[in-house]
Amino acid sequence: MPLLARMLTAPLTVEVRRGAVAQLGALLADSRVATSGRVAVAVGSGQGDHISGLIAPTLVDAEVFRVPDGSVDSAVTLGADLRKGAYEAVVGIGGGKTIDVTKYAASLAGIPMVAVATNLSHDGICSPVSSLEHEGGKGSFGVPMPLAILVDLDFVHGAPPSLVRSGAGDVVSNLSAIEDWQLGNVERGEPIDGLAVSMARTSAEAVLGRTDSIESDAFLTVLAESLILSGMSMVVAGSSRPSSGGDHEILHAVDQLFPGTSNHGELAGVGAAFCYFLREDQRMLSLVTGCLRAHELPVSPLDIGLTTTQFTEAVMLAPSTRPGRYTILEHLRLSEAEARDRVEEYVRAVAH
Repeated sequence: MPLLARMLTAPLTVEVRRGAVAQLGALLADSRVATSGRVAVAVGSGQGDHISGLIAPTLVDAEVFRVPDGSVDSAVTLGADLRKGAYEAVVGIGGGKTIDVTKYAASLAGIPMVAVATNLSHDGICSPVSSLEHEGGKGSFGVPMPLAILVDLDFVHGAPPSLVRSGAGDVVSNLSAIEDWQLGNVERGEPIDGLAVSMARTSAEAVLGRTDSIESDAFLTVLAESLILSGMSMVVAGSSRPSSGGDHEILHAVDQLFPGTSNHGELAGVGAAFCYFLREDQRMLSLVTGCLRAHELPVSPLDIGLTTTQFTEAVMLAPSTRPGRYTILEHLRLSEAEARDRVEEYVRAVAH
């Protein structure tokens, strides 16, 4: 019998529980991570300093670097510091911005990265992509997946609730992204990776129908595991295709046109719901908007402070944010007047 030919990349360790950060010292002592124990720690402006203080006794020789923001410049600066220090690994402790900066810096330094997530705002905790700010807005950069991932629920409970909730919007948007990928297959013959689709769909459906929310350890565990699985689906696919379709095109357009409007997961959720409206799929629109509302996430562009005119502008710009990607937006090729009508219809349809 022939051997299975497909080899899957996966983190060495995934820990999602209360007190998981206590595992960090033992993890870094693993020779597969660092043979001599020379590691750096990158912390964000939130709970990173607190956590680095807690783990200091087990990481006596580790040097701590502060990550001031989620920019390319911060990542490049950290990458240069990591190269100069000849570190064997770097631990990124914080939220999405800190993790993304540390992933990119580690790739520049050519060393592995361990992610210690303090909130669950999006699937960047495990994805092979860093979303970083630059002069032109925000861009996505390919990076290696973290070598290990720790999610300590004690610290997730201490994160801003709006950021934790937004992770549900990001992972549920996978369902819309998958439909866009399937559309690309039908219309353009784009190959689909069935395993990546299965992982992305499973991660979204694990969250979609739950009746509990971020106050529950059980929900946070499922959300963390779903975000990790979503990130791994991108590794399997070799692109962000299973987790990024027209929903994320709209997200990136909003970031570019109206920076600071909302966070990643909230925008992904609104984008996914609008894409289901464009597909005229009332069942899925109802499921997705119901999930968003259950987690107190925005549904309408008005909920995030955008007018229908502004959201229409984002919808028109969206396809240019991912050239070559085929989604419902490219398929419909709406004129500006048509897009405005659909946005206004959507706002009326989801209004309460």
